[in-house]
Amino acid sequence: MYRVGFVINPVAGMGGAVGLKGTDGRVGEARALGAIPQAGARAKLTLNLLKNDPGLLILTCSGEMGEFILADAGFSAYQVVFSGKSETTADDTKAAVHKFLDEGADLILFCGGDGTARDIFSVAGRIVPVLGIPAGVKMYSGVFAITPAAAAELVAGSWMTTLRDAEILDVDEEAYRSGNLNTRLFGVARVPVLPGMVQVSKQVFEETDEDRAKDEIARFIREVMLPDTLYILGAGTTTEAIARNLGIPKTLLGVDVIKNGVTVSRDANEKTLRNLVEGEHDIRIIISPIGAQGFILGRGNQQISAEIVRRTGIRNIIVVATPHKLRETPELLVDTGDLELDQEFGGSIQVISGYRIAQRKRIQQLSHENAPSGT
Repeated sequence: MYRVGFVINPVAGMGGAVGLKGTDGRVGEARALGAIPQAGARAKLTLNLLKNDPGLLILTCSGEMGEFILADAGFSAYQVVFSGKSETTADDTKAAVHKFLDEGADLILFCGGDGTARDIFSVAGRIVPVLGIPAGVKMYSGVFAITPAAAAELVAGSWMTTLRDAEILDVDEEAYRSGNLNTRLFGVARVPVLPGMVQVSKQVFEETDEDRAKDEIARFIREVMLPDTLYILGAGTTTEAIARNLGIPKTLLGVDVIKNGVTVSRDANEKTLRNLVEGEHDIRIIISPIGAQGFILGRGNQQISAEIVRRTGIRNIIVVATPHKLRETPELLVDTGDLELDQEFGGSIQVISGYRIAQRKRIQQLSHENAPSGT
C-alpha cells in the first residue's frame, strides 16, 4: 500500500486576501482583519478526489493539521501518527515530518505555501519526494501542483510518474511586504511530475528590452482607459509601469485601485475591493502572469478573489505581459479557488504584449472530470 504523509498548515494563505502578503508571524493580525483559513478547503478539494483510492494510506496529524479535514472529506484509510498543539507552529510541522519518515512514508503531501515547503524540506531533504497543494500567498517554489485537482492526479499516478528536481525558495516576507522580492535557494527537493501538473519556480526577467516593452504596454493601456471606470491593478512590474505612465505610485507586490487617473486605494485587501466594486457599473482588472509559472490569478494576488472576478466579469479582465515573459511561459493558469469560475475562462485569453499588440495565450484547464477517482 502506498503511504503518504499528509500535513496542513492551518493558517497558510490567510494573509493573502487581507493584503498582508504572507502569514508568517502575522496570524493574529490576519484574523483581526477578518481573514478566513483557506488551507483546509484547498486540501479537501484534493482529498475528495483521492478518498476512493484503495491503494492509498494517509499518515497524518491530529486536529486541523490533517485529521479534521480527512474526516470531513469522508476519507477512511488514514492513521493519526502525530499530535500537534492547538496553535500549531513550524516546529509541529517539522516534528510531523520526522514521524512520517519513521512510519515509512513514500511521499509527503502538504497544504501550505513556501514557508511550509521550507519547513518540510528542512527535515525530509531528498529522502522522500514532496508535493504541495497550493494554499499560501506567494508559492514561488517549484514543489507545488498547479491546482488541488492536479495534486490528486499526481498522488494517484505517483506509481508511474518520474521524479524531478524542484527548487524550494526562501522568500524574505518582511522585504516582500515592503515591496521587495528577495529570494534565496533553500534547497532542491524531489517532486513527482506529470506534464503540466507541477509549477516551476518564479522567474524575474531583467533584460533591457523588458523595460521598453513594459513602457509600450503602459502607453497603450493608458490610451484605452475609460473615464469613470474602476481599474484594479494586480501586482508586478508590468502593472507598475502602467501606474508610472499615469504619474501615480504603485504597490509593487500588492493590489491598487484607480479611477479617472487617481489612486482610490493602495495595497487593497479583498474586503476593501469588495466595498469599492459595490455600486460600480464599470470595472476592469489589469493583471500580469507570474514569470514562468503563468498564473494570472491565485498566486500573489489572492485579494482579487473569485467574488471580485465574478462582480467584474471575465470579459473585463485585461492581461498584460511582455513578449519575453510570454515566450518563457508556455501557458497561463487560473486558480481562483472556484473551479466553475476557473472553467469559465475557457481555453485561451488575449494578452496585451506591446503598443496595440496582443496575442492569444492558451489557458490550461484541469477539471474534476479528468482528475482521478481511484486506482
